[in-house]
Amino acid sequence: MLIALIAGALAALLHVYIFVMESVLWTTPRVRATFGISSDAQAEHTKPLAYNQGFYNLFLAIVTVVGVVLIASDDSAGASPAGVALLVAGTGSMLAAALVLVLSDRTKVRAATLQGVFPLVSLVALLIATVA
Repeated sequence: MLIALIAGALAALLHVYIFVMESVLWTTPRVRATFGISSDAQAEHTKPLAYNQGFYNLFLAIVTVVGVVLIASDDSAGASPAGVALLVAGTGSMLAAALVLVLSDRTKVRAATLQGVFPLVSLVALLIATVA
């Protein structure tokens, strides 16, 4: 279970970082380069979309962190059902978003892998921990 919680927390941390890039730093040169934004006009034009998308990433991180906290703070022999549900919802959505990213644009394999590896590890470890 510990691996599921650590991977979930790392996935949440990454999604908070993505939130900061998309919703706070979108027009900075470094973030523009990261997302392939080539001009000031393009950055300004896409800023509202990125701002909104960044908050989706933040909300996934929050759901995941609440799940991790509920599971980690559960004193019973099993894991908190609400915590497990939130961890699955958060990391499952993160993994699904990574799959959508790579399926919609094959040039984004690296980004999708970075976005999806921690949620995948968390889900697999959680499945193993709950079945065992």
